[in-house]
Amino acid sequence: MTWTSHFIHLAAYNQWMNRKLYTAASVLSDEQLAQDRGAFFGSIVGTLNHVAVADILWLKRMALRLPGLASLAPLQDMPTPTALDQPICADFAALTDLRASLDDVIVNLSKALSQEDLEAPFEYTSTKGIQSKKRLGEVLLHFFNHQTHHRGQVTTLFSQLGIDVGATDLIVLIPNQP
Repeated sequence: MTWTSHFIHLAAYNQWMNRKLYTAASVLSDEQLAQDRGAFFGSIVGTLNHVAVADILWLKRMALRLPGLASLAPLQDMPTPTALDQPICADFAALTDLRASLDDVIVNLSKALSQEDLEAPFEYTSTKGIQSKKRLGEVLLHFFNHQTHHRGQVTTLFSQLGIDVGATDLIVLIPNQP
């Protein structure tokens, strides 16, 4: 299995899990979504918002370094968040729509990247102004791991509310071999 196929799987998993989380969240009131539950970003909506903010920041960094990729074109008109906890949508419905758009970008990006792209150096500046240079493939590993980390927090918050989102393991999406 190649790096590219791994990232295609991770993008599909990301989209699948986000759909499950946003479906589970849709049964909660705005007050329940916004209630501080002691997570890193406070509430369920705060955590989901943070993941979207981080995704936008990383995807915009990639768009700067990989300007020819059509899969990143939808980011052109999106404002760049200035803080990791910056609210980026007026309400949960708008955040749900943004999440779906971001997931489409991520799936298309994963399909567009070549092995050479993934092995190439990727320079970026963090929100704290720290400049780094890493392989794009390793940055994408962080990108997907970051999402998984925070989705795990959200599933815990749902569990505390008695909401079961069902299976969350990547293995569920990996096809059986003949």
